Amino acid sequence: MSPRSFTGASTLDDDALALALAPALTPGGIVPSPNFFRGFATRPQILARGLLVLADITATRYFRYTPTAMRDPVLTAHGDRLRAECFSACNGVHARLDLLADGFDGGDIGYGTTNVDIGPTMRTALAAVHRHALLHLSVGVDGMTVSDPDASHTQRPVAMPHRWIRALGNVAEMHRDLHRAFTVDAVAARRFLATVPAATGVGRSGWLTPSASGVRVATRPTRDAVHVDGLHRLAAAKRLLPHIAGMTVYGPAGAEPGPAVVEFSLPSARLVLGLTEQTWRGHSGEGALLHALASATVRDDADALSTELAFEPAVDIDRLARDTHLGIAAVHDALAALASSGRIGWDLHDSRYFHRELPDDPDRVGTDNPRLVAARALADDGAVTETGPNTWTVSTGTTEYRVTGGNRCTCTWYLRHADRRGPCRHLLAVRIHRKDPA
Repeated sequence: MSPRSFTGASTLDDDALALALAPALTPGGIVPSPNFFRGFATRPQILARGLLVLADITATRYFRYTPTAMRDPVLTAHGDRLRAECFSACNGVHARLDLLADGFDGGDIGYGTTNVDIGPTMRTALAAVHRHALLHLSVGVDGMTVSDPDASHTQRPVAMPHRWIRALGNVAEMHRDLHRAFTVDAVAARRFLATVPAATGVGRSGWLTPSASGVRVATRPTRDAVHVDGLHRLAAAKRLLPHIAGMTVYGPAGAEPGPAVVEFSLPSARLVLGLTEQTWRGHSGEGALLHALASATVRDDADALSTELAFEPAVDIDRLARDTHLGIAAVHDALAALASSGRIGWDLHDSRYFHRELPDDPDRVGTDNPRLVAARALADDGAVTETGPNTWTVSTGTTEYRVTGGNRCTCTWYLRHADRRGPCRHLLAVRIHRKDPA
């Protein structure tokens, strides 16, 4: 995918803060000068601080803390909300700010996807927004207007990292498997967030557990507990501490560590922070989509589905199955293929897919998933042999690996990671062989 260029630079002048946008993909095609919304923010400080949270996260490397250059959030307009998303510099934190329709007044939200330029001088202006500010928001080439700024600067825009595309796809698939563990009220949520270590502090880990007093961090799992590695990765949310209205924690079923999501509810908004299982791991390398991408028909099915999407805030799976004449399982696999290009996300709050539109690159599935390429080569070369009921041998050179049940392998990758970072190439080769035997 070629990086998209901006229509202009973000500027801060005497009486207006303007956020530059890239050309946008909309239901009607590419729009060189997009305008998604023009109106007033009913919660100006939440909007400003929420954007600052994203700016903090994208400028932070949480594994071996290092401040770094900022990247620009991806912004999608869904007609009933605006979603702004980014990743931390280490790629281990996914942050999404959902700005709901009742947080705006005087305008209609449009449809489309772009990225928004928020540089250091923009951060300064946003930090100055007070609770009763009159914040006029114009998401488009006219920018975002804030009353009474006190400086004048111009920011040079940057392109969205390709690494984010891989990460967006893995996030969608990883979060789809999580379940809601517990929810606490505003008092408990604020009390917990206040104890989170600073991003620069020593990493702290543990099991987030609901208790009579709110949330405690335990050393061992209990019912409804979710393990979080590196609690300091939640520190950016402290900017919104006075506005937090509640907190919901999502994690894997059972008592095993895994990816975790912490959702902070806000008036007319939600801040969602997704964390990888371990602080040193990045979302772009998790391999969550590999099983779905191994399907022989997934690319054609994805092409059929893509024509049916229209920036829905909640994708209707049943409608897609009816309109494309695909089974539900095939629809899910096809959506996973679209997610590999960043075009599908998963909203845990609604338990539904949503559509964002980014340029599709048919070669991305191969270049971003070398394990899948290796698995297809093994299947094509006849390296997979069935040796018994639910048992296969996969030959790689002079070495043979045994796959049992279609989900266990004797290779080093499986022994080290099991299925927690996606399947190994031998499991994928068996899956490909079973569905399309030579």
